[in-house]
Amino acid sequence: MRCQPRYEGPVYIWLKNNQSCLVCDQTADNTLPVCMACEIELPWLGEHCQTCALPLPAAGLTCGHCLKQPPAFEQVIVPWTYSFPIDSLITRFKHNAKWPFGRLLAELLAQYLQHRFENDLQRPDALIPVPLANRRLRKRGFNQAAMLAHWLGASLDIPCAERLLLRTQDTDAQQALNAEARRNNLRNAFALTPGAVVKGRHLALVDDVLTTGATAQALARLLMGAGAARVDVYCLARTPKPGETP
Repeated sequence: MRCQPRYEGPVYIWLKNNQSCLVCDQTADNTLPVCMACEIELPWLGEHCQTCALPLPAAGLTCGHCLKQPPAFEQVIVPWTYSFPIDSLITRFKHNAKWPFGRLLAELLAQYLQHRFENDLQRPDALIPVPLANRRLRKRGFNQAAMLAHWLGASLDIPCAERLLLRTQDTDAQQALNAEARRNNLRNAFALTPGAVVKGRHLALVDDVLTTGATAQALARLLMGAGAARVDVYCLARTPKPGETP
């Protein structure tokens, strides 16, 4: 007596599970859920400031702001400008909890960083996500920078030091503020966790978007003041100057 119906075909072909591109919804032709055409057409950052990654018209330049007031961080490493479809993918990940979009962007950023590590970029000792204000963390339910840092750490085999920094004040959202207001908004907003080991370490801050760099500057100044040897910034996208297009 047979209890199961006779079936000769495979129940599930694990290694041949096709994925759809998260950008155009067509079949993806590689291991990540993005097709080759969409990956090529992403808004890759062109010529930019060698320090803060601000888009510039020529290669090998440093922007006037970084020349006049050199930031505490060494350099910003970022693959894309904050324009379509990257801006849409980040927004859906960050504000609509569409985590697959964030995971895809993290994996692409990891590939970009690995290529840089193999060429001219020093590997950091640890990744540090930018802390999220408690009020926004309760509302959103997750810190997008922490998720990105953990995904990057797993792909690149770099430790993620999520609890090294604290956000001590619930500051206003940065998006609606100009550069000066952003700097004032972040004054005394961060602190090191008691017992944090910083001295002599090369650390990399992780965030989703760099706009004025005020948050990165505040955190880098704090880390360098505590004895860090170097602070870099890794993020998904860089905005142009206000009023300029990418």
